[in-house]
Amino acid sequence: MTVPAITDSHCHLDFPDFAEERPEVISRALTAGVHRMVTICTRLKNEPQVRAIAEAHDPVFYAAGTHPMSAAEEPLASVDELVALAQHPKFVGIGETGLDYHYTADSAEVQKQSLRIHIEAAQATGLPLIIHSRDADEDMARILAEGYKAQEYTCVMHCFSSTPELARAALDLGFYLSMSGIAAFPKSQELRDIFAAAPLDRILVETDSPYLAPPPHRGKRNEPSYVAHTAKKGAEVFGLPYEDFAARTEANFDRLFSKVARWQADHPPARPEAHA
Repeated sequence: MTVPAITDSHCHLDFPDFAEERPEVISRALTAGVHRMVTICTRLKNEPQVRAIAEAHDPVFYAAGTHPMSAAEEPLASVDELVALAQHPKFVGIGETGLDYHYTADSAEVQKQSLRIHIEAAQATGLPLIIHSRDADEDMARILAEGYKAQEYTCVMHCFSSTPELARAALDLGFYLSMSGIAAFPKSQELRDIFAAAPLDRILVETDSPYLAPPPHRGKRNEPSYVAHTAKKGAEVFGLPYEDFAARTEANFDRLFSKVARWQADHPPARPEAHA
């Protein structure tokens, strides 16, 4: 029986958690049907290492930006810098960027400045913006809407676990919501209700690995192969067979991350050599 194809739209394969067995982690993902992964660079000084992972593994694509929790520690990115990075054929998104007032509210102003720079880069490149948002709903909704009013862009609310109000604000702009392992936690019914109220054509799935492993692996290191567990919970939320939900999220990913589909069209899988 063929395993349904699915994409882990957000992981961190460059993190030390995977250093000893990265090829094996990618191989396990492929066995589980996870045929594509987007690995996210959270500090631009690490972009060369993240790029190298994408270059070494056909199923891996990458994005880069300055994580809001690092915004005060890192040099402020420039639009030109992000646009230049985006010229790489496997660079497929801007971020992750955003606002995090849970642990780093003291750097709110530089976070907002960084977020606006990343929005401009998304507008300039046509690549999707990848947003991290925690305990900053009002500012987040306002800044995203202000940027969109100035010039339209596309966006995914990565690892969405915020309020119904922020979900609606994002969806009203045509943005996407991504389900992480949090949506599969037993106590996350309110979050599942938010997803259930969203249009199915705006849903992605992700691991955010090595964090937030879904049941039955909760509390352990997460990895891209586990996105299938989150997607199975997503199928329950939308009342669909897993195969149908996987196919719908695949179509959503292709629509938002269109550069991935273009790269794959230009790099078809090698056919096995025929034996005499």
